[in-house]
Amino acid sequence: MRCLVLLLCCFLSCDGFLFQRRRPESTSAPRQNEIQKHKVKPTTGQCKMMPLDFVFVIDSSRSIRPSDYERVKTFIINLLQFLDVGPDATRVGLLQYGSVVQNEFSLNKYRTKKEVERAVKNMEHLATGTMTGLALQYTMDTAFTEEEGARPEELLIPRIAMVVTDGRPQDEVEEVAAQARQAGIQIFAIGVGRVDMNTLKAIGSEPHSEHVHLVANFSQIETLISVFQSKLCGERDMCEVVDHRCQHICVSSPASYRCKCRTGYILNPDGKTCRAEDICAEVEHGCQHICANIPKGYECRCRPGYQLTIDNKTCNQIDYCDLGLHNCEQDCISIPESYICRCGKGYVLNPDKHTCRKIDHCADGKHGCEQEFESTDKGCVCKCRKGYQLRPNGKTCQKIDNCAKYGCEQESMSTDHSCVCKCRGGYRLRPDGKTCQKIDHCADGTHGCEQKFENTETSCVCKCKKGYKLRADGKTCLSLDLCQTVDHGCEHLCVNTNDSYVCKCFEGFTLAEDQKSCKKPDCNSGVIDVVFVIDGSKSLGPANFELVKQFVSTIVDAFDVSRTGTHVGLIQYSTKVRTEFTLDQFSSARDVKQAVSRMQYMGRGSLTGSALRHMFETSFSPREGARANVQRVSIVFTDGRSQDDVSEWATKAKESGVTIYALGVGKAVEQELKEIASEPNEKHLFYTEDFGKMGEITEKLKDMLRICKVDESMCECENIILFQTDANEKFKMMMKNIEALTKKVQVLENQVARK
Repeated sequence: MRCLVLLLCCFLSCDGFLFQRRRPESTSAPRQNEIQKHKVKPTTGQCKMMPLDFVFVIDSSRSIRPSDYERVKTFIINLLQFLDVGPDATRVGLLQYGSVVQNEFSLNKYRTKKEVERAVKNMEHLATGTMTGLALQYTMDTAFTEEEGARPEELLIPRIAMVVTDGRPQDEVEEVAAQARQAGIQIFAIGVGRVDMNTLKAIGSEPHSEHVHLVANFSQIETLISVFQSKLCGERDMCEVVDHRCQHICVSSPASYRCKCRTGYILNPDGKTCRAEDICAEVEHGCQHICANIPKGYECRCRPGYQLTIDNKTCNQIDYCDLGLHNCEQDCISIPESYICRCGKGYVLNPDKHTCRKIDHCADGKHGCEQEFESTDKGCVCKCRKGYQLRPNGKTCQKIDNCAKYGCEQESMSTDHSCVCKCRGGYRLRPDGKTCQKIDHCADGTHGCEQKFENTETSCVCKCKKGYKLRADGKTCLSLDLCQTVDHGCEHLCVNTNDSYVCKCFEGFTLAEDQKSCKKPDCNSGVIDVVFVIDGSKSLGPANFELVKQFVSTIVDAFDVSRTGTHVGLIQYSTKVRTEFTLDQFSSARDVKQAVSRMQYMGRGSLTGSALRHMFETSFSPREGARANVQRVSIVFTDGRSQDDVSEWATKAKESGVTIYALGVGKAVEQELKEIASEPNEKHLFYTEDFGKMGEITEKLKDMLRICKVDESMCECENIILFQTDANEKFKMMMKNIEALTKKVQVLENQVARK
């Protein structure tokens, strides 16, 4: 709609051209007279426009009559009247096509408008087929190249192609047109006569209302002159007028714009965002080790210790030892980027890292040998004197005894004349006097275990099967999930406790007197703290924001707003969060609704996550009127996707006991609403497509809340209730202080008694 209004304004405000509308003359009349007859008079005002690279792509098929062909040439010349043609202004090129593409003149061929007009007048009708796709391919691959006069892309000169056709193309146009637009070419598609509108839309750029035009016949093509004058002569920089959302660069062009990426990046299919250009991933680079992306290409590189060969693709390992500069006394080892010296077996490298010395493994005195030692090639070896033998630890020595070859399985004790075998704890010696067998403490069957048992070194230990635990008696077992093993009789939920179970009900139900069945209350308690979280983003609009304020007022009427009943607070958010009023600010529904009616629309971004954080950390805090031991409810309204994460703070609020109702309208995202709302979603999530149906959400929400009115008849006034609540709290605090004081007195008495 904004583009349509801009086009209409430009059409009404730009200096118009005067047209002489005449009936077509006989085809036998001279062409020059035909062109001169329809030529537009020069404008009285100077057309202000940005420099362009402008290429006409003209259908010259046999279906176009000679007189109509002349009208197309007249149309081109009329368009030229308000173009500032020149090497540093607008450059003009033209190609016509039939069964083949014929380039009439390139962008760098002519330097003045008169030269271009002369070339157009001299064009000859091809009168063959209609290969529109081939013409678009030529336009993209050749006409807009720097060799043909197109200026470098980094100069951000808009590239415009105007396609004029009168029939169905004989080849595919959709894919090549999309490639041309992706390459940064802005395409205007003009159809004459029986051209399929879908074909024109496949060729032209978005929005189609600005770039696609269809006229009934060639006599009417002149009516488009003023339209294109308003487009090409517009002074407005579209990148400054619209919310283009280009990630890197926005390039203005007549009545439109396009997004462009910085060097080393390419445009994503969304036409807005950019990604790093990975040439290595797109071409067969042939690099043996590493392919590295560089601006406008790639290069092959080698890993450390390798160098690139003459083909600039394969790598050879660098042998630094082969260079003869290492000065190693014994061995040289080549490593990536350098070399190291090594010594042979039994030698160690000196601090100079080049020469070697023989190793004395015993010299440091850390060998730990009990009696004697000897340095060998492999290390320092311990030895024993005659009559002793080296123990398995390789350090200490033991006197040779009679048990050395006796064959005891576990332990032995050497005596003067023999060897006695012994067993470790939990084992006993077999009759052979050498081997040992494990003692089975469970074998006698007196363990008394209820389920399973296991023999250990010292006793027989009872164990339980999976899903059970051992009782304090160490023998019998208790089920860990009594709800699965007993007939609990719970109507809704059975919950295990330490040694038993309890019945619980679903949300919205209460446990009956029998502690097993559940019942649903007629209504919910009217003593609650309610905080509205209202979306004030620019996507909402002022009119819809007023509907939201009416919705809030309607919901407020469902609550028992009073000092002892329901307290209501409200925050509005966009890119910031603003507290409209706190929970303790008003004590009547009238005051709350008046405050709602005075709210001012913020109209910016949409940071729902920040609003949920503010609700959790601030709105439900004691300093803003939140009451202890009172049910907390938050009603969150949004009409679109949040610009930050909502899950973290919604989860924290729900885990702290806040019940959240999520209300979405229009473009609200279902997944975000589910993350915000309390479980189950079918009771806490409401959505409608448009604001006109918000009344349905209102009634559903009021039905879910079902607030009971607080019965104050049993109290003479609210002050008595407040006094009782305050007195109870202070009494509890006093009892805690007395209890703490009593413990301190007992500690002092015990200390005195010990003295």
